[in-house]
Amino acid sequence: MLEVIDLSKQFKHKKVVNSVNLYLEKGETVGLLGPNGAGKSTTISMISSLLAPSGGDVRLHNESILKTPEKLRKILGVVPQEIALYMELTARENLIFFGKMHRIPKSMLLTRVDEVLDIIGLKDRQKDLVKTFSGGMKRRLNIGVALIHEPEIIIMDEPTVGIDPQSRNHILETVKRLNSEKNITVLYTSHYMEEVEFLCNRLYIMDHGKIIASGAKEEITNILSAETAINIQVEMIKHPFVEALRDLPNVQQLSINQASITIIVPKEIQLLKEIFRLAEEHEVNVLAVNIETPSLEDVFLHLTGRKLRD
Repeated sequence: MLEVIDLSKQFKHKKVVNSVNLYLEKGETVGLLGPNGAGKSTTISMISSLLAPSGGDVRLHNESILKTPEKLRKILGVVPQEIALYMELTARENLIFFGKMHRIPKSMLLTRVDEVLDIIGLKDRQKDLVKTFSGGMKRRLNIGVALIHEPEIIIMDEPTVGIDPQSRNHILETVKRLNSEKNITVLYTSHYMEEVEFLCNRLYIMDHGKIIASGAKEEITNILSAETAINIQVEMIKHPFVEALRDLPNVQQLSINQASITIIVPKEIQLLKEIFRLAEEHEVNVLAVNIETPSLEDVFLHLTGRKLRD
């Protein structure tokens, strides 16, 4: 449905997007992952025709949209990272305004506004000024604006940043429902791996302006299929112990999450005896050790050298 071919963007002497290739099939939800500065937002701006690329092409139904973006804009909704609403208007007034911008006929507009308010769960707050809304409510209205003209494709650039868990869950369930019931094609970026795992069937991982891995979730996870993840839960993280683990000859990767340490090693390597020896040497109380299949987060760290939220 939508294809990106060798897309690049250069600002002065810095190339921030470098020959990106990706595609979206009708009705699928695709994740675009990358740490801060990877080039995701710039790529999205070019795909949505807000920013002219330095090279490459964006094609809708095999037709370039670079010179004639109107065909794409008619069927595209974009949820930007930043809130793009009029704070002095009510939720309903915002939707009416953006509906008029999309030239929705007057006879249809008010019905469509009611439908969108129902989708985003703001019907009971529709007459309140947006400036009185919580962050989560503003995010939901931001999505409503992107949906007002019934797009076939929606691009969501980190739509749950900085909001409460209830609003976050509402947004995720809304995206899931729109995809399954309305067959809307979704390109979704996030700093939360669990969101992408919940929503997306296929993923692109981006770093330093390039796509470094792509495929179904299972295919990407299989990048570390010859490895094992050993999760060590400890009473307290002690950095000498962490560094001693990192220096073990077969440890390929190490990450820390609160009071647990995860190391990635080849499947055939047995390290339990060495882990407990080092724990005793550094006076670390080990609460549990679990041997697991590497997760999508482990693969991301392996490919980029950074966690998704770094």
